[in-house]
Amino acid sequence: MSVYDDYEMTIGIECHVQLATKTKLFSRADNDARDKQPNTCVSIIDYGLPGMLPILNKQAINLAVKAGKALNAKIANVSRFDRKHYFYPDLPKGYQTTQMYQPIILAGHVDAPLEDGSTVRVHIHHAHLEEDAGKLSHLGDHSLVDLNRAGTPLIEIVSEPDIHSAAGARAYAAELYRLMTYAGVTHGNLYHGNMRFDVNISVAKKGASELGKRAEVKNLNSFRSVERAAEYEFKRQVDLLESGQTVVQETRGWDDDKQITTSQRSKEDAQDYRYMPDADIPPVVLSDEEIASIQSEVPMLPAQYRESWDSLQLDKSVVNSLLANQNYARITTEIQKKSGDAPARRVAHWFASALVTDGSGNDEDATPVDNTAPFVSIEDLTTLAKMTEDSEISSTNAKELFNELLSGAKDVRALAESKNMLQVSDEGAIATIVDEVLADPASAASIADYKAGKEKAIGYLVGQIMKKSQGKANPALAQKLIKERL
Repeated sequence: MSVYDDYEMTIGIECHVQLATKTKLFSRADNDARDKQPNTCVSIIDYGLPGMLPILNKQAINLAVKAGKALNAKIANVSRFDRKHYFYPDLPKGYQTTQMYQPIILAGHVDAPLEDGSTVRVHIHHAHLEEDAGKLSHLGDHSLVDLNRAGTPLIEIVSEPDIHSAAGARAYAAELYRLMTYAGVTHGNLYHGNMRFDVNISVAKKGASELGKRAEVKNLNSFRSVERAAEYEFKRQVDLLESGQTVVQETRGWDDDKQITTSQRSKEDAQDYRYMPDADIPPVVLSDEEIASIQSEVPMLPAQYRESWDSLQLDKSVVNSLLANQNYARITTEIQKKSGDAPARRVAHWFASALVTDGSGNDEDATPVDNTAPFVSIEDLTTLAKMTEDSEISSTNAKELFNELLSGAKDVRALAESKNMLQVSDEGAIATIVDEVLADPASAASIADYKAGKEKAIGYLVGQIMKKSQGKANPALAQKLIKERL
């Protein structure tokens, strides 16, 4: 038994989600800085020149309201903005516009599925709207400032400390990613920092009445980093306590190359930021009818897909692969609704095999959840599934035809005919070929082996039938006829 078994970790996560608006939160500056030169997507409003007044982006409000639905949270009818004062080069106006006292998203929860099939429910304390700061790049003896990100609208989702394992932290981060991308709230590109996770972790003896002092690991942008940083911090803090030292409340960074956390600065408290109401921005007032109207635009979310797929009896890896592509998840469900479980199950497996993923649904180099995949005809997919089910084509040929459909082909039956893929299921025609193969002296050894109990010997006989039929014979029917005759 390890000393670590005597301790329990407690984790709360703050997630910054950049909103997928065209312009920034308070200005008309371009909100898409990908592949742009540093300090080109900027505005005099975002770096606070004297006399500049902010104008609130309505689309950011709409996206926050949609995020609230994905978080199972209540939306505040009245929310307000505040100024959070601190002085860093990436925030030249000297304060950040945020929502400290009256956030737009109130309490909610996220149910994150774990690898063992259970779920961890993580309660959401709140989520508030705020503007992002710029980006600092540290280069040895100097740092460079890029203000392209300054003023980017984001919501900060603050969880309760409900997570007690590194795997749970990863699962929550991955599910939050799915929820925000499916709801259309963010582009969800982790590489470009569309979602960043701050992991607050403390340790205490199991059964202790109070939590330990927490350390905050900042700006993690992969699910693996969330998990490994939590694992490292847990052991680091336990080692400190076991050696008689104390854990310092501080902000730490994650070194992905060394797989360790390092101290950055002491953790500020709320009073250090001198919050005050922002008099330049009026309160956001939303009626229940407005909230309902905005949230009615939110499409199916991951939990709803999982529930609808229960009857398909899919492996967890298949479900996670499907959820990695919102368009394919939608198509699978539409086929299920129109044609039933059998074709939907087959199509689900085809889609899952076509998607590049580790099967966990937690791929940290994740490109955004794909909802712009090429159009694939639901009718063609259903026809292909039925042709396979009825043994009109082999499973191998079905996979080839499926890939053709993904590449833009149409009319799958005509395509199968043009490729000479349709199988012969006429029992009389196949029986004639079976009799020819069984009468061939070259088959005598395999026939003897099969009669002696060697089941695999039938494979040679089926192969000969497929050869004589130029691959058109239904192999299952051929095998059935062989067994009847032997």
